[in-house]
Amino acid sequence: MVSLAVSPVTAPGSASAAWLESVLRVFEPPLPVAVGASVGGLARHRTAARDYLRRTGLPPTRKEAWRFTSLAPLIAVPPLVLSAPERRGLEPDHPPASKALRLYWDGEHDPLDGVDLPEGLSRLESGVQDALLGTVLEAAGTADSWLVSFNAALAFQVLALRVRGRVAVPLELVSDCGQATGVRPLRLLLLLEEDASLEFLQVHRAAGTSLASVVVEAQLAPRSRLRHGVLAQGTDASCLLAHLAVSQAQASELDLTTVAGGWGLVRLEPAITQVHGNASTRLRGLQVACDRQIADLHSLVRFEGPEGQLDQLQKAVVDDAGRSVFHGAVQVPQAAQRTSASQLSRNLLLCDRARVDAIPQLEIVADDVRCTHGATVTRLQQEELFYLRSRGLGADQAARLLLEGFCDEILTSLPESAFRWEPAVALLSKALPR
Repeated sequence: MVSLAVSPVTAPGSASAAWLESVLRVFEPPLPVAVGASVGGLARHRTAARDYLRRTGLPPTRKEAWRFTSLAPLIAVPPLVLSAPERRGLEPDHPPASKALRLYWDGEHDPLDGVDLPEGLSRLESGVQDALLGTVLEAAGTADSWLVSFNAALAFQVLALRVRGRVAVPLELVSDCGQATGVRPLRLLLLLEEDASLEFLQVHRAAGTSLASVVVEAQLAPRSRLRHGVLAQGTDASCLLAHLAVSQAQASELDLTTVAGGWGLVRLEPAITQVHGNASTRLRGLQVACDRQIADLHSLVRFEGPEGQLDQLQKAVVDDAGRSVFHGAVQVPQAAQRTSASQLSRNLLLCDRARVDAIPQLEIVADDVRCTHGATVTRLQQEELFYLRSRGLGADQAARLLLEGFCDEILTSLPESAFRWEPAVALLSKALPR
């Protein structure tokens, strides 16, 4: 079923307001600060963010950006500070690749403690960190968004990294909430200098009734290159709210792949700004929603100068009463002449109750551009199923093979270290075609 109409209503206002106030209270200062304490950088935003949330509450469904999103899974999370689980044995079945550096990011401990960083990767100096924090969000126009404000109201720590030259060792940053209950805010700042290069994988996992609030800012200097993967695996009781803002200078390259599934509510917000144009942005995304899960991706790409490039492909697999939302905005003002932008949303429904809301949005003022967009919604093709079954495969095997083929185009775009986490198995275990 495909719908562009207003749907589910959020939980009653009194309950949502009480939940939000309880969360703000349990994160009242002072809280222990262990990771790159940014007293000036974070503190200057915290009071304004808390006042904003108390005025506005949870985002109302009458707002366009939230009108397809039920927030019931969010307020079902107990308003507690989520304690970090023991690191020992977190991923016994998923050891890090021999070439990768794996860091554990829990908001309580310093992920760099006792770690020898590879050449080219270092902790960002506190003065530079405070000066840069929030500037990429401002450039993207998302500093006042609800997800960013919620994170700013709670976060007391920031992990800030500087990248010089080509970092030969891939970086993994793992946030695993385990079976723990509560709310975890995480904040990351990346600065890539001129000609720098980094391959970077974020892994978010949860098995309990938890909420992870994540804000990432990445500033790419001229000719720098970032290959960034986000692999998010949750359960029906867990929620993930993640905002990623990237500022690209001239001749920089961003290759971003986001893969998420299994969450009661997952919302990803990539916001990319080509500050002078003449940069390359490649976005790949896959979201899987089953049962009554909700998977949202709201992307924003803005070109501030000429000759920028965008290649975006977003896919979704939806089963049972799951729901997928894709809202992709591309802004091409007058200054962005000779922009080339391509955006495609492809969606696979596995039953009649599944829902997809695909909303491509192009705002073009420049007159010398090449911009395309499209959206498709389909089922598994009976002709293809028949062909595979005629070759001796069972019905379930044939359907699973087609499903994996649909997803493989996105999964293979993840950094190589992601395959240690077996994303296809984890994400598609519940998506069994009827």
